[in-house]
Amino acid sequence: MNIRRSAAAAAATAMLLAAAVPAAHAAETPSPDSSAGLPSGLYGDKDPKYDGVFRQSYALLAQHTVGVQPAQKAVDWLTGQQCDSGGFAAYRADPSEACAAKTPVDSNSTAAAVQALSALGGQDATVKKAVDWLKSVQNQDGGWGYNPGLPSDANSTGIVVGALVAAGEKPADVKSQQGKSAHDALPKLALPCGKGEDGAFGLADMKTGKLAANADATAAGVLGSLDKGLVVKPAAKSAEPAKCAEPKDVAQAAKNGAAYLAAELAANDHLTSALPGAEDQPDYGNTADAVVALSAAGLQDQAKQSTEWLRKHSAKWAKDNGPAAYAQLIFAAHASGANPKDFGATDLVRSLNATGPAPQEEDAAAEKKKDDDSGLNPLWIVGVFFIASVGFGFLLSGRNKKNQL
Repeated sequence: MNIRRSAAAAAATAMLLAAAVPAAHAAETPSPDSSAGLPSGLYGDKDPKYDGVFRQSYALLAQHTVGVQPAQKAVDWLTGQQCDSGGFAAYRADPSEACAAKTPVDSNSTAAAVQALSALGGQDATVKKAVDWLKSVQNQDGGWGYNPGLPSDANSTGIVVGALVAAGEKPADVKSQQGKSAHDALPKLALPCGKGEDGAFGLADMKTGKLAANADATAAGVLGSLDKGLVVKPAAKSAEPAKCAEPKDVAQAAKNGAAYLAAELAANDHLTSALPGAEDQPDYGNTADAVVALSAAGLQDQAKQSTEWLRKHSAKWAKDNGPAAYAQLIFAAHASGANPKDFGATDLVRSLNATGPAPQEEDAAAEKKKDDDSGLNPLWIVGVFFIASVGFGFLLSGRNKKNQL
């Protein structure tokens, strides 16, 4: 499971990565002092060590998707996390300190930030630096690994492709020194048909390095193969899953991956997670990601069915996991045509907004109410004088009638 999705997935992946990268890199990742509190511009109240930039990017992008204008200090917090190189690390406790050579900048945090900041607009310089950094760490096979130097994987390559598209780039034209692009890398990260893998995108086993079918990697691989980001519009009509064929290009790789996801979801409309030593349980985050991928691939019927399952069952998961989880559900709702403000028993938009600084509209409304409550409203004063003058007029009229009698 890769860091590019929910907060829980982020922490789990980072711990796995810590075992794979030099100890010096792992030690450089800062952890906030819980007694000091978290930055006021940050979404979520859990330790952001592994997913601060990631969940912030998801939150801001989800808000923009549903027409909410994020708080400026939330945007400023995200841009302030960028290193001079252009890359983003998962979290920097003190962004006033310059990034060191060993600061663990990564492709996933950087690509998520690019997608969010590109959507919000007004951050051209930050976005350009980040995209330039992503280009500088592209692997020779055309893909991206989580950290510079790691082998390409479908999760990282997929989210970087989404960032390139958001920034106005054409992924097929972003090539390594050997002339390879993500369109070359992704088909090679797809598994062959048959043997239960049926064209899924694989995630490398930590011990053997061999690719194994993985739903989250498949969702990311499908989006990357289709040159899509995290925000996908609902398909106008639903297509049927394609038959698995050799993934000679990204078009076929996307069809294979989408068919694999549809087949995995067909029985229960949700995916399950099978972590070592743990019982199988519903995987809400990967199900939400699969909905987005299916919608991008035109398999709208299954996307809607799985969205309905999420509507009925995801409330507690989202509440427990915070901003990134709410954002994933908003992306899924948007992609399937569901209403994120009426998602089962949850208003996803209001719930997401409550995990961080109030959006600009809400903040302005609160300030206006505060001003109204702190003093006399001019209209109220006019009304009082009007009523008083009318009453005084009646009083004079009464006296005049009495005197005439």
